[in-house]
Amino acid sequence: MKIDDFEIIKLSMAMKEPYEVAYETFDKADNLLIRISAGDLHGWGCAAPDPHVTGETIESVYQASRDILPSILSKRDPFRKALLMKHLRAATPGMFSLWAAVDMALWDLLGKQARLPVWKILGGFRESISTSVTIGICGIEDTLEKARDFRDQGFHLLKIKGGNDVALDIERLRALRSALGGELKIRFDANQGYSVEEALLFVNKIRELDIQLFEQPTVKSKPDLLGAVTKKTDVPVMADESLLSLRDAFYLVKKGLIDLMNIKLMKVGGITEAVQVDGLARAAGVEVMVGCMDEAALGISAGLHFALSRKNIRFADLDGNMGLIDDPTTNCISLAKGRLYPSPEPGFGWSGL
Repeated sequence: MKIDDFEIIKLSMAMKEPYEVAYETFDKADNLLIRISAGDLHGWGCAAPDPHVTGETIESVYQASRDILPSILSKRDPFRKALLMKHLRAATPGMFSLWAAVDMALWDLLGKQARLPVWKILGGFRESISTSVTIGICGIEDTLEKARDFRDQGFHLLKIKGGNDVALDIERLRALRSALGGELKIRFDANQGYSVEEALLFVNKIRELDIQLFEQPTVKSKPDLLGAVTKKTDVPVMADESLLSLRDAFYLVKKGLIDLMNIKLMKVGGITEAVQVDGLARAAGVEVMVGCMDEAALGISAGLHFALSRKNIRFADLDGNMGLIDDPTTNCISLAKGRLYPSPEPGFGWSGL
């Protein structure tokens, strides 16, 4: 079997409601769908580039796909995935989301050939997982209104974005606990917005609120700052933007800088690499959350299949498709009372446009 065709599709999806994080406000998601075909089999992947996280843009990924994929993929065996990915990485340095999309499409092909969902091929540890849902930076009343709405929809895990104003962040979390008590578990993500001093102030002021985890408080360019926070707090500290590769993961655990890792397929370059990062985390006694960018449901599905496959993955934050308008891939996952379930169909559960 040889790869005999492929397709690259730009996908721009507006959001029903924009949201703010420490470094930007998002009102749309620009993704790239990649189809790799071998005979009657069609594997689909999704790229969700983010200039602030991986340094890519939708245009740079699209152009690299058009210029380079033909020479890497044409007439090649799609099941020699390790070899194909080696060539792709060498030809497209720093194109993390492109790697993720191609890796995803090759896994999708394998699942369809085997007539199995990918999560079973990868290990099949669990059949579903709860996800958190995100509330962006906003005022206290808006935070409470959104939290109540998500609670009424059946969610029991909230991820609150902050990092611009430590005093307001503390006040928002206190208001949440006061209004909703222990009904909802809370995760907090500063998106690199704090200094070490601000992060420690934040932790000291919210310690009694039972925050499940504290994600990426400090800048990604100085990972040792994460360690300075981790070593002075009992709230679990998670790396996100500081973790882009297996080498990053090794440095973080070797130095004891973190308690948890957020593995995103778009950051590390796909499921194949994510499995290796998770193996390293497990060996170091560090548990994992599978996160996401703003991604079509196809991309979320790949993250979900990875999350379902591995024992060491404790958390999921896979809400990047929620609120996207005109996502053509919605049927490959389902959500019930805050819990995600994969499609029973082979691969990642999407048959294409």
